[in-house]
Amino acid sequence: MGKIFEAMRAEVDDRLIDLLTPEYPEEIYRAMYYSVSAGGKRLRPLLLLTTYEAASGREYTGRELDFACALEMIHTYSLIHDDLPAMDNDDYRRGQLTNHKVYGEAMALLAGDALLNKAFEVMLAATAGHRGQLTREVNAMRVIASASGTHGMIGGQTADILSEGGQENPITLQYIHKAKTGALIQASVTVGAVLAAADDARLEILQKAGETLGFAYQIKDDILDVTSSLEEMGKKTNSDERNHKLTYISVMGLEQSKLEYKRISEEAIELFRKACGESRLIELAEMVMGRTN
Repeated sequence: MGKIFEAMRAEVDDRLIDLLTPEYPEEIYRAMYYSVSAGGKRLRPLLLLTTYEAASGREYTGRELDFACALEMIHTYSLIHDDLPAMDNDDYRRGQLTNHKVYGEAMALLAGDALLNKAFEVMLAATAGHRGQLTREVNAMRVIASASGTHGMIGGQTADILSEGGQENPITLQYIHKAKTGALIQASVTVGAVLAAADDARLEILQKAGETLGFAYQIKDDILDVTSSLEEMGKKTNSDERNHKLTYISVMGLEQSKLEYKRISEEAIELFRKACGESRLIELAEMVMGRTN
């Protein structure tokens, strides 16, 4: 990761520490911060901040940073719940024991719930004092709420669970990938554009770019689940097969999945280029597409 993105990620990390300063009861803050501080690429915050800069021509401020941190909280809450025994039943995430393995299932559930609520608290606080931009910020929160709810991430997770062990249905597979993972990635790009007051034409292209990037990202997850290792991924691999998940590998096979990933990735890059030219956003998208974990 380039120095600029490392600096952005460090700023996100520092702000997350500030936002999750322990209060009573401290145990819930420890559980929340345990998973938030476990590392990760901070892809969603970086996409929001980089899109904002590319679409506005300005450096991001504390408002955009807080929206970015809120997205990371929502993403982390979803991982905590995904890892629970009732869901994917994983022991490791980002190279460390999953939340419920350290704090117990009840506290892990509460930590996930708390991060989701904290995210909206942070965004609402960031909106205070910006009355002239209220419509923009409310629209940004609406995008995030929709992407993380039944029209997005939760809808995709539901379809994922219902499809376990069922028939290999490409239409269902596409919905799962676009909703479960893709929706929040698309929202990261869209919110950056909304907060930047991008015009309708640019916003539409960036929404499509974000959707395509998110779709490609989940296909790469399917590929890495069978080609990578615990050391590289920070979590157990081959879990999709163990849990009888509907994936691109199970439907199309590994080699065809790789070809499809390449095609969709290139489409995402071209859409970003069409919207913002040769910006830092292209560099970030290309870096995401070349990931190995």
